Amino acid sequence: MELAVIDIGGTSIKFARWDGEQLQDRFAEPTPKDLAGFYDCLTEAVAKMKAGHDLKGVAISSPGAVNQATGVIEGASALPYIHNFPIQPELEQRFGLPMAFENDANCAALAEVKSGAAVGKNRVAMLVLGTGVGGALIADGKVEHGAHLLGGEFGFMLQNGRSVSEQATVVHRAEAYAKRTGEEISGEEMFKRAANGDRVAHEEVEGFYESLAQVIFNLQYSYDPELFLLGGGVSRNPELLPGIERHMVNVFKAIEIASQHPVIKICHYAEAANLIGAVANFEQRHPEK
Repeated sequence: MELAVIDIGGTSIKFARWDGEQLQDRFAEPTPKDLAGFYDCLTEAVAKMKAGHDLKGVAISSPGAVNQATGVIEGASALPYIHNFPIQPELEQRFGLPMAFENDANCAALAEVKSGAAVGKNRVAMLVLGTGVGGALIADGKVEHGAHLLGGEFGFMLQNGRSVSEQATVVHRAEAYAKRTGEEISGEEMFKRAANGDRVAHEEVEGFYESLAQVIFNLQYSYDPELFLLGGGVSRNPELLPGIERHMVNVFKAIEIASQHPVIKICHYAEAANLIGAVANFEQRHPEK
């Protein structure tokens, strides 16, 4: 089954062709500034792929809360013009092909279940660590959207009166460092300084690990996944898992009756995750193809 595959981003839109086994002919275009340009960009790219291949559909990864029932991208993103109207039927008409679309974090999780770090797992929680904490929940191999499309919005959870996005992201921890010291540094620099004995940097980095350990523990004892996946740029830091595990020990000391230790892995896919996950979502939505 050949598909046109699209990953919509705030600065660029990635395209590829799925040949039934892997991604081919990958390229990217700058994200248009308005809806008309957006339609033209996607329609032209799909038309070029259709000209040389027997495409069966279009698989799309998108920002925002994708409502599968209505074909509307709810919520908000860096592309306000794609939200809050029935965009799916409009795109299907322009493509002349059936399509399926899903939120980008959900796509990334589906990619890991399809052929990445979560192969064979039915129940997975993925945390994407960026400027906030997003993610996805997988149940029986499929996305668990929730009653209000809030599945995986871990950053809104509260810890000690503050959001998890404030406490469990390197971006916000670096901002806290700047407030305490008067010096603005990157998250990467903060980790380096922590390793070299900077007390404030050490406190912020350890607070970051502690917050993540508590979030993962809470999810283990509420959603109870088989596996946790960590994604986002900081997931490539080799100190991430040891730091979380170090603080997980303290969590279990606080609740001695708890016995189920979370299994945590780093996501396998990076830049191709959303594209591969979009394919997985299409296969689930259109099994007849």
